[in-house]
Amino acid sequence: MPDTAPTPAPAAPPQLALTIVIPVYNGATSIGELVAALEGLTINGGHDIVLVNDGSPDDSLAICRDLVERARVPVTLVNLSRNYGEHNAVMAGLRHARGAHVITMDDDLQNPPEEVERLLAFAQQSGHEVIYTHYDEKRHAAWRNLGSRFTNWVAGFVIDKPKDFYLSSFRCMSAFVVREVARYEGPFPYVDGLILQVTQDIDRLLVRHLPRAVGRSNYTMRRLLRLWLSMFVNFSVMPLRISTLTGFALSLVGTIGSLVTVTEALFFDPPAGWASLMAAVLLLSGVQLVILGIVGEYLGRLYLTANKKPQSVVKSVIRAAPRLPQMDRPSVRARERA
Repeated sequence: MPDTAPTPAPAAPPQLALTIVIPVYNGATSIGELVAALEGLTINGGHDIVLVNDGSPDDSLAICRDLVERARVPVTLVNLSRNYGEHNAVMAGLRHARGAHVITMDDDLQNPPEEVERLLAFAQQSGHEVIYTHYDEKRHAAWRNLGSRFTNWVAGFVIDKPKDFYLSSFRCMSAFVVREVARYEGPFPYVDGLILQVTQDIDRLLVRHLPRAVGRSNYTMRRLLRLWLSMFVNFSVMPLRISTLTGFALSLVGTIGSLVTVTEALFFDPPAGWASLMAAVLLLSGVQLVILGIVGEYLGRLYLTANKKPQSVVKSVIRAAPRLPQMDRPSVRARERA
């Protein structure tokens, strides 16, 4: 009688202690040095690296492929079909993470690789689900630092960010948080907003921030504005509530102004108020357009989400196990001959 017992499923690969996710965009001059330094880290329990090529127009893809071929630790290369933005690329990388903790970092070497060990050790010892890093001094341009401070200030109102927390892209998350964050499939992800929807069990760690080694920041004013809108609109209805309160406040001001105007007309002889009339019309028209713009932004994003605009499209995935050191190969061949 034939054996009808089900075939056992293959054993899942052992979980590593750490996965490092790095979105790569115009990083051809820095990603090789960064990966080499990360491969040399000593992580109890092992670690792997996930590189996400975000449609880089330079030679980043070719260099990342070469890094995979020469990998000394497990490396996964996720190649997106075009440029989708940093947070979309991070989301693609999180879906390939295998570590008990996951650290995300940029490819520009402004976060020293040796700080990865400190960040992981702090996360393991503290037991918190998420650890954000912060800096004594950010080595970015003044306009970008100002924009970051404004974004963090707004985030305190919109996504319930704890006070005095800086939302850094150099962060450590538990596997639980990564799994829940990666469930989001909308086209406008904001990783920090998704994290704060999952947990408030967070802490922070002071780390060094270095000047940019080569090139310049990939963030332009347009990219920062798009990222700010994702945070401002996607994860809260606060802008709509602000629009409603603004409408009520202006209605109150208009009512008071109407009463004053009627009173002046009845008891005084007011001069022609062309300037005040035009100022009022321009003010109210501007506020109305802003409110309509906010509502339109919500509707536009809802439309794109309903039409299943992709968060990202993965063109290819390449995985590589670490290569054996040269000194070990003769002994391996000798055992095979024996």
